[in-house]
Amino acid sequence: MNSRYKGIFFITLSALSFAFMNAFVRLSGDLPSVQKSFFRNLVAFFIALIMIIRSKDGFKIEKGNLKYMILRATFGTVGILCNFYAVDHLVLSDASMLNKMSPFFVIIFSFLLLKEKMSPAQALAVAGAFIGSLIKPTFTNMALVPSLIGLCGGICAGIAYAMVRILGQRGQKGSSVVIFFSGFSCVVTLPYLLLDFHPMSGLQILTLLGLAAAGGQFGITAAYYHAPAKEISIYDYSQIIFSTILGFFLFGQVPDRYSVLGYVIICAMALWMFVYNKNRE
Repeated sequence: MNSRYKGIFFITLSALSFAFMNAFVRLSGDLPSVQKSFFRNLVAFFIALIMIIRSKDGFKIEKGNLKYMILRATFGTVGILCNFYAVDHLVLSDASMLNKMSPFFVIIFSFLLLKEKMSPAQALAVAGAFIGSLIKPTFTNMALVPSLIGLCGGICAGIAYAMVRILGQRGQKGSSVVIFFSGFSCVVTLPYLLLDFHPMSGLQILTLLGLAAAGGQFGITAAYYHAPAKEISIYDYSQIIFSTILGFFLFGQVPDRYSVLGYVIICAMALWMFVYNKNRE
């Protein structure tokens, strides 16, 4: 399996994991987004720690990478908080739509920071998927504040994933990136948790264990380590499809015609990108 196909596999796995994460966040009830974020990252931190100990590589920040690690962690944390707020206040698939603005911004920042060139066909496919994700919030009366916060989460996630791509090219170990981000997020959200902790039931604890979140973090990190954003980021939009399926079976949420139109466009762009890259190869 070449690097591009590995990247596609990992980013699709990440999309599925994040879809489950959002569903679990919704199932955890009306807990504050900050509290959900803390427990979501706490488990990811310990999973990354176990992997580092087993690999015997140790935690190490390569020379010159600290600023990129901090940027990845900062924008990643803000992105999570915004996404969780949107998940709690919007239909699951719609919240995922807004969060999936991130691949578009990964492309932009990879172009600006890494000089990863795009062909016109690749740029058109990404723009098409971006338009598909915009159809629902543009043509319907979605709640304005949750929608804007969800969009902000997508932008922050895009910047964070661009930092992941940079770190991969600079030789930073993926497990170190995940543990730094998870630990940073826990430290940032801990003061709020201590000041305004909401008691949790056994079910809420179970849904916030963070296993799906950890899978998503390792998946997205591995994906951008293996392939350029211009070739694989479009497959991150598959999270919308996964979220729609989970939303239907878990919450009885049925997407309307605008959502369906957006999904069709996104799937068509992903298929086109796959065929285009295959023909180039």
